[in-house]
Amino acid sequence: MTAMKRLLSRAASSLPPGLGLVLLFAVAHFSHHLVTALPVPLLPFIRDEFSLDYTRAALVVSAFSVPYGFAQLPSGWLADKVGPRPLLFVSTSGVAFAGLLVGVSTQYMLLLAFLVLMGTLGGGYHPSAPSVISGVIAPSHRGRALGFHMIGGSASYFVAPLIAAAVATAWGWRSSFIVLSLPAIAFGFLFADVLKRRARREVVQTSSAPPVPGSDETSVGWLRLAMFLVLSCFTAGVVVSCISFIPLYLVDMYGQGEDIAAVAVSVFYSTGLWAGVVGGLVSDKVGRVPVVAAMALLSGPALMLLSLGVSVSLIMGLLVLLGMALYARAPATEAYVVAHTTPRKRSTVLGLYYFGGIEGSGVLAPVVGFLIDRFGFSFAFAASGMALLCVAAICSLVLLRLSRSTGATVA
Repeated sequence: MTAMKRLLSRAASSLPPGLGLVLLFAVAHFSHHLVTALPVPLLPFIRDEFSLDYTRAALVVSAFSVPYGFAQLPSGWLADKVGPRPLLFVSTSGVAFAGLLVGVSTQYMLLLAFLVLMGTLGGGYHPSAPSVISGVIAPSHRGRALGFHMIGGSASYFVAPLIAAAVATAWGWRSSFIVLSLPAIAFGFLFADVLKRRARREVVQTSSAPPVPGSDETSVGWLRLAMFLVLSCFTAGVVVSCISFIPLYLVDMYGQGEDIAAVAVSVFYSTGLWAGVVGGLVSDKVGRVPVVAAMALLSGPALMLLSLGVSVSLIMGLLVLLGMALYARAPATEAYVVAHTTPRKRSTVLGLYYFGGIEGSGVLAPVVGFLIDRFGFSFAFAASGMALLCVAAICSLVLLRLSRSTGATVA
């Protein structure tokens, strides 16, 4: 472990400060999501063991995502008050330890309790990481840097379901949580040590980040910021809540195996390996608002097409499209928040943003499950797509109107 600490510290310090930090956080992002990526692809295995209906199966997803979303709010505030390092440690090693407990649970209610713990401990990562990264990255390159950081989380959501499906098929779904939790716990300690060394050298300190032109919160109205966050968060909430049922959709409606259903989740999340960087780069060029609005307006019709259920091939293609929209939107949103909030409030607002997106999916997943139980998959997906399209159109028009009335740019 000591040798690994030296290797990580040396690798981070040998690169230019900004690039080294982004690479380090990309690995941390990967570690953070190694376990949090498992509930959805393993849902068919869990559903079969506990004989769950769709609504109770949705609670498996919500048991993690709801407390995970709520934890973003106090975590963002704490990151601004006490610094991000303690929260980053808890959100890597702590969340993995809770995942280990999920792996040894034997009862449905105990499983839900440990998923709640996992969500609570994991809430500190996302409000903290973008703020630290933005402190050493020039504003003109923040979108692509934050997009590169997202590759770590996307890679985890891509790799973890594949490993989990193979392990679960061989040894059961609990083994998947155990196998992936152990390396994540170890990395959390290494990550904390590297951040501590960097802090001692005063290479990375959020509080010392130079002021960003236009970062004062009065430069952009709070109404415009709130409307922008509603647009981005509602898009994430609706898309992720529907994707949570893709494994069950493929198993129950198309007769696919549980391993293929888990692979479908990987197809969706694999888009994060490139879409985040592309979305961040485009937002650096054309502005944050146009990228987020375009991705929201694209996602609604894609969900409605998903309801047609023509073929597995079409479903896979739509998963790629929806994944691209979800991940291209994220770095643009983070960069917008960073640019329009002061450093002392940055993590707090980022926490609010992640609360909205994660809590939205946690709350909407049981609603989608209820619609599936009552009316079927097609109706649930079509209704979700229509709702998203309507909200996206309204928010985009309001943002355009606010920009014209204040004389601000659309970006």
